[in-house]
Amino acid sequence: MWASLAINGFMSLLSYHVCVRLIPNMKQNFIKAGMAGKDMNKPPEEKKLIPEGLGAVCGCVFLMVMFLYIPIPSFIAMATLDNQFVHLLCALLSICCMILLGFADDVLELRWRHKLLLPTMASLPLLTVYFASGGLTSVLLPWPFRSESRQIIELSILYYCYMSLLAVFCTNAINILAGINGIEVGQSIVIATSVVVFNMVELTGENWQHHVLSLYIMLPFTAVSLALLYHNWYPSEVFVGDTYCYFAGMTFAVVAILGHFSKTLLLFFIPQIFNFLYSTPQLFGLLPCPRHRLPRYDNQTHLLNMSRASYNPSTVHPVVMTTLRLLHSLGVVHIEVTMVTKAVWLIRDVARLSPMEWKRELTI
Repeated sequence: MWASLAINGFMSLLSYHVCVRLIPNMKQNFIKAGMAGKDMNKPPEEKKLIPEGLGAVCGCVFLMVMFLYIPIPSFIAMATLDNQFVHLLCALLSICCMILLGFADDVLELRWRHKLLLPTMASLPLLTVYFASGGLTSVLLPWPFRSESRQIIELSILYYCYMSLLAVFCTNAINILAGINGIEVGQSIVIATSVVVFNMVELTGENWQHHVLSLYIMLPFTAVSLALLYHNWYPSEVFVGDTYCYFAGMTFAVVAILGHFSKTLLLFFIPQIFNFLYSTPQLFGLLPCPRHRLPRYDNQTHLLNMSRASYNPSTVHPVVMTTLRLLHSLGVVHIEVTMVTKAVWLIRDVARLSPMEWKRELTI
């Protein structure tokens, strides 16, 4: 085990150096392909074309390293492939599918309903192998709900629905908390480091095989993510794109499912869960939701201000409006009610100004 992990660590370091040098060489290729944009978080004089979707480079390096690593543990142990490595191959298939679908999103700019469907489809190979290999579908009850006669509950098919939803949540949770240089990769590295530490601690437990499999995946992922963060940190030279967000989210979902620590993973996703709940009104269409919800750069103060959305309060459901007022009183959101004049010119014999109409406009 330790020899396999040592080789995996060495290959992870190698993948870091390859990725750090490969990303600058691929920048112009993405710009020529039209995959480029301007950083809205920089002053006007510094706004230049920055390549987008460089998470695809990161994902490809990860896959190549993992494909080269697959036969090494069996060669060291002098044993044939077992279920552990069947799971590894299936995990890489799901991650590969998600990288492909994420790159398609970067190119085609898919709608949100498609972003919910894609992770579900990509998780099917993993769930199929999990079912065929007799994977457990029972969970240990939290200690307040345990009794001497009942400590485990069988979920059956509901467990597979839960795992599929976990893949959807992880991919989109990384994608939602975005818009600032380095935040997508930064949060992924924090979560990945937490998972690695958790796996190392659990190596002394009864289910150490599952955590070894998780480490085989997480170490190279952390390495290529650090390489991408090197170029994505402020002032960003590249954008990671939706490809990296899907790649990172599916990787976390895969290791949590195969490592049987999906509930623990959700603890590492607490900031993302809070951001998801905070964004629910816009994500479900209760409030207007722009495609890119990101802070706005102030040319005078050179600071980033919170994002704003303006709309007529009469179009908002009363329950949503009441909730917004409650959040405003708690200081979670900021609401401004402004009066906007609307001048209507009537063209008859002589142009004249009609009485002004006033309407309220709500800014969040």
